[in-house]
Amino acid sequence: MSAIVEIHDVTKAFGGFVALDQVSMDIEEGEFMTFLGPSGCGKTTCLRLISGFEQPTSGEVFIGGRDVTYDPPYKRDVNQVFQSYALFPHLTVRENIGFGLRMKKMGADKIKEKTEWAIAMTSLQGMEDRKPAQLSGGQRQRVALARAIVCEPHVLLLDEPLSALDAKLRTHMRLELKNLQKRLGITFIFVTHDQEEALSMSDRIAVMNKGKVEQIGTAAEIYHHPRTEFVASFIGETSIVEAEVLEHQDGLILCRLEGGLQLWIKEAEGARPGSKMLVSVRPEKVRLFRDRPAAGQNVFSGQVSREVFKGAVDDMTIVTEGGLELSALLANAGETGLDFHEGEQVWCLIHPNDINLLVKEGYGIAG
Repeated sequence: MSAIVEIHDVTKAFGGFVALDQVSMDIEEGEFMTFLGPSGCGKTTCLRLISGFEQPTSGEVFIGGRDVTYDPPYKRDVNQVFQSYALFPHLTVRENIGFGLRMKKMGADKIKEKTEWAIAMTSLQGMEDRKPAQLSGGQRQRVALARAIVCEPHVLLLDEPLSALDAKLRTHMRLELKNLQKRLGITFIFVTHDQEEALSMSDRIAVMNKGKVEQIGTAAEIYHHPRTEFVASFIGETSIVEAEVLEHQDGLILCRLEGGLQLWIKEAEGARPGSKMLVSVRPEKVRLFRDRPAAGQNVFSGQVSREVFKGAVDDMTIVTEGGLELSALLANAGETGLDFHEGEQVWCLIHPNDINLLVKEGYGIAG
């Protein structure tokens, strides 16, 4: 694959506020890329720079190999679906979808053909003559999608299009969006603050924070191998603990965590004896036992200080002998499975490959 969108060292400032700070990335043709981050991180500004609704303070934007940095939106081969859908209330579904084609002075027969195609692609058959006020939230969202794809752009930009929907419909529309993108083969660039949306739909995710891209990778890479403290804490749940490197041995490093607990961790560049760092452990990676495991590295004892029932899992806090607190998840197997409660002693095991080293300002350790 080749890059359809290229962002080169882009900075965008609004007065004294820097919304984007030297951001660079390539987005491949036909992929589902998501910009993920909290409010104010720069993700929507980045989308607007691609669409042409904003121009960078410095840097360049290329689409399809052409420099479009200062081109207006209508000169870019992109279309956008807005959070509010921006449908014309006085037009029918069919008229809303065909609006862009009429603006292009396309012939009536071609408009009818392409509109019917977009209606079929978004499962809107039977609703063609309704007005937006007669549609549900999910149906209005599909009309906005149909209006965007009917012009067959190379890139479709989606600015939090699911945020106005209720939780159950939002889950359903995630599947519809991903399936639609696969059928069309169009590059989707999706903006969201919802990590579950990003993880469930994206080919790759750009995690953004304070105007910078902290990490770009697949959902699995972002979740299992976060590189920075922000990415580890923003994506899912994790325990983040300060540690000191003690020694190296056979591709592993031994480190001492807060409270004195010593764990073996996979080797990482820059982790030298005596260096300070941060480690991240996902709660599902902490395996719990009633009896001490016969073999394995990183075996230690602890006590359950908190237990929260969450249906499929129990969410627990384990306190080690040195007072270190770690989160752990245990599959809830009902009456027949392993079960622990507050106050019980447990044995814990964490595989060295399931512990990540994180970048924190002033530490300089890369995961």
